[in-house]
Amino acid sequence: MEALMALVVGLMIAAALYLMLSGVLVRFVFGFTLMGNAINLLIFTAGRLTNSNPALIHPGQTILTSPAANALPQALILTAIVIGFAMTTFFLILLVRTFDQVQTLDADQPPLCCELTDTGLGDRKTNLPGKKG
Repeated sequence: MEALMALVVGLMIAAALYLMLSGVLVRFVFGFTLMGNAINLLIFTAGRLTNSNPALIHPGQTILTSPAANALPQALILTAIVIGFAMTTFFLILLVRTFDQVQTLDADQPPLCCELTDTGLGDRKTNLPGKKG
């Protein structure tokens, strides 16, 4: 089972890298989310895939009487899911704001406001201190 999970994690990371390197910002966000899910699955697999009992102490007992599942990987994954959701939301909002400003989501295509002219200075007017115009 762990070999299958390692293969799945490897395929997910490969797909995430492909999406992140494609040059389109929407694919980057999907790749980032897929990479986070792959890493969560890796942490879950590293915490051992067993059929252990939950780490609960029953009423009237002071210690665990049977082997219990490790709760640390599950706590780490839960925290990573919340942080990953927040980062994905931030990236999507940033993506919408970027599209509003430059009218493209292609990272390889420069925005129209920044194309170089013959002088190489660009089309934007600069307001430097001490200069007029």
